[in-house]
Amino acid sequence: MAATLTQRCWAAPGVKLNPTPQTLTRNPKPKSLSLPLSANSTCSLFSFTPPPSPTFTKSSSSSSSVRTAVAAVESDQLSSAEKKPSRYYFVVANAKFMLDEEEHFQEQLFERLRLFKERNNEQDFWLVIEPKFLDKFPDITRRLGRPAVALVSTNGPWITFMKLRLDRVLSESFEAESLEQALASSPTNIEFKKPDKWVAPYPKYESEWWGPFLPPGSKEEAKV
Repeated sequence: MAATLTQRCWAAPGVKLNPTPQTLTRNPKPKSLSLPLSANSTCSLFSFTPPPSPTFTKSSSSSSSVRTAVAAVESDQLSSAEKKPSRYYFVVANAKFMLDEEEHFQEQLFERLRLFKERNNEQDFWLVIEPKFLDKFPDITRRLGRPAVALVSTNGPWITFMKLRLDRVLSESFEAESLEQALASSPTNIEFKKPDKWVAPYPKYESEWWGPFLPPGSKEEAKV
């Protein structure tokens, strides 16, 4: 900031603009120079010329582009969230054990289905006969009798419970892009021979009791 001495204005009372040599001799190195100004003075002894201040203008187009960019990022995030695969959990065993021999399996599934209907919950578990996802698990298929049946669900803790409940089953999880992909199966007909003599205190499983638990639109058939 530059300061220039203006001599065309009136000096304040008691101020000498042209000091005499005697004054300079008496006070060769003044520490400060006090320049009182009159309240009625029409000008200042020093005039300051500040540099021009930068001007800022709002650009509607730039703000609009920023909003557009933010919206695009949010849209990409939503798209990636929608495309994220879902995880499915399952227990699997041979069809004879799952559908014909296990004593409490039928009761467990029907009781859970009843509970879901009472609470208006959407069904999140299905029975899949010869599921195609087993191709991803060679270690399981080597130990598995065929044809196989899997109980599949999006509820991991419940599948863990069912594994402990059924005992003689294998368990794992996988990811799929859609429910149709997760529940895809190979068309298979399975048959169970009726026992010559039924000695258990409870009635034998009814034929095709597993129908309500097959995937929507499933065409698999199982015969007893």
